[in-house]
Amino acid sequence: MEKTDAKRLLILKILSEEDEPLSSQVIKERLQERGTSMSERTVRFHMLALDKAGFTEYKEKKGRYLTPDGYKELARNQVYDRVGFLSSRIDELSYQMNFNWKRRSGTVLVNVSLIPLENSSVVYHLMAPVFESGLTMGQKVTVFRPGEKVGDMEIPEGCFGLGTVCSITLNGVFLSCGIPVTSVFGGLLEVSGSRPDRFAAIINYNGTSLDPLEIYISSGMTNCRGAAEAGHGYIGASFREIPAGSLDQVTEVHAKLTEMGLGGILKVGYSGHSLLDIPVPDGRVGVITAGGLNSISALTEAGISVKSKALSGLIEYDRLIHYTDLYDELSSIRS
Repeated sequence: MEKTDAKRLLILKILSEEDEPLSSQVIKERLQERGTSMSERTVRFHMLALDKAGFTEYKEKKGRYLTPDGYKELARNQVYDRVGFLSSRIDELSYQMNFNWKRRSGTVLVNVSLIPLENSSVVYHLMAPVFESGLTMGQKVTVFRPGEKVGDMEIPEGCFGLGTVCSITLNGVFLSCGIPVTSVFGGLLEVSGSRPDRFAAIINYNGTSLDPLEIYISSGMTNCRGAAEAGHGYIGASFREIPAGSLDQVTEVHAKLTEMGLGGILKVGYSGHSLLDIPVPDGRVGVITAGGLNSISALTEAGISVKSKALSGLIEYDRLIHYTDLYDELSSIRS
């Protein structure tokens, strides 16, 4: 039954990708292109079952098409297909990055947040303390104007886009140095006395289709302003593992990245030792990095309506500005 369901879901997916009805013969060909062999008679059998369920309908002499219920069924099941999707996307974007830290050129990964233009005058004052505290990824941002596109996100009228450096940028840099990085989970990190204390919540990257930091921020679980201004609060952070033998090189490269506004490591462990009570295998070292959306979280905590998308896309490093230049940049948008 599970195999049958999987085949029918694949048929629904094929129909969803077409703008016109498909015949059984065409569906058979599309299935073969995806590595699934099925006779035309078997395809018709499955199609009749999908018709009966209300997920497809037959258009005389043209073939079958997806009904609104069919689209809903496909979307519901794709949630399960996407478990682990975030982990795969992290690896893919890390590989696609071409930033050369020695030349200070190439692409870095950014998160993009949509903010109403009416709030542009207060954004800098709310975000600056988080940058100053070092509790976010790097010291750089970029501004996108209405109509600009980043990845598959377009900035709508009435809003501006704020790009913050994603901590996965570190993965890409270390990978280019021959250092493999394993992104384990995104967590809600408690800060006490301005230092990382413990993880209050974690979500494994290979078990989710959503970015954990987006979840924590939208759920009101963060207190980045308190962590930055008073030294006590909850921020977004990521837990990574690196080979123990690469620790010296990672430390050296990260020091250079910090000089150019791309530092984000908060705490590093010892080989085979747990880090903030998180176990680490022998031969590996735990690394905790600040979330790239922590500065954005300060806006949400102040009651500003913000829509963020982590891992939005790659941009050129020279497009970034230091956060201290953000006030003037936003002033030019308002004028």
